[in-house]
Amino acid sequence: MPTKNPHTFLPVISCLIAATLWGLLWYPLRLMEEMGVSGLWASALIYTATLIPLLPLLWRNRSGIKQQHWALLLIGITAGWANLGFILALLEGNVVRVLLLFYLSPIWTVLLGKFLLKEQVSIMAWLSIVMAMCGAGIMLWPPDTGIMLPGNAADILAITAGFAFAIMNVMIRKTGNIPIVLKMGPACLGVLSLSAIGIFVMQPPSPVLTTATLGFAMGIGGIGMLVMTYTAQYGVTHLPVHRSAVIFLFEIVAGAVSAALLTNEIVTLREWAGGLLVVLAAWITAMETLQPVVSSKKS
Repeated sequence: MPTKNPHTFLPVISCLIAATLWGLLWYPLRLMEEMGVSGLWASALIYTATLIPLLPLLWRNRSGIKQQHWALLLIGITAGWANLGFILALLEGNVVRVLLLFYLSPIWTVLLGKFLLKEQVSIMAWLSIVMAMCGAGIMLWPPDTGIMLPGNAADILAITAGFAFAIMNVMIRKTGNIPIVLKMGPACLGVLSLSAIGIFVMQPPSPVLTTATLGFAMGIGGIGMLVMTYTAQYGVTHLPVHRSAVIFLFEIVAGAVSAALLTNEIVTLREWAGGLLVVLAAWITAMETLQPVVSSKKS
């Protein structure tokens, strides 16, 4: 499948903006938790604020929703878990570790893109994937056991959310002819639906709702999450998924730097070394993507 937009500068920048904002998302989420709003309730409030501005556009394009309902349903389910699982993992675990486990997703993305979308993966693309995974491995490798296994609920949430993120990216890329707003709506509804189920099953404490809390949630959802979702989907729609997946790895660096500056979480020399490999992998992918696009023989 050829790149859908021959002018790939904007898709690359969109992916980098999305990655940076997602890497910083943990901080407002923890602030909300300190305000008395737990993860499930925070997700529900934030994505309600994100969905409200989209409703008029979704209504205007409702005929397109009916025509592509199965694809949009799958996007909604996978986006719902990718977002909700990621948010809950950030609140439960170490920021850098969660980001690393979540961004094992390029492995799944490359495989899904190759076998489902028939994308041609270049040698440089494979090199950047291997480099990124080596960087993740350096940061994650436990010297005491030498075995990388999920250690707690946050690890499991991060890994499964990353797999859902890979499927979502493939579906967004596969449905590139569908307007981005039609894919943003199901993503929000997916998070809201899963949040509602989680609230019903887990019965978390009722949120402490004040004017400040609601205003903060509305700002995160109505502005921040809209920008994050649109830039991510725009980038994925216009880039082969194995390229966008590696560029999104920049989120790890954004999360690691912000965690080092804003929390007591310590980023070791080993983690910085791994992060450097991740940045280099994203840079190689971005540079290759910005080269003139050669149409593939396969569509």
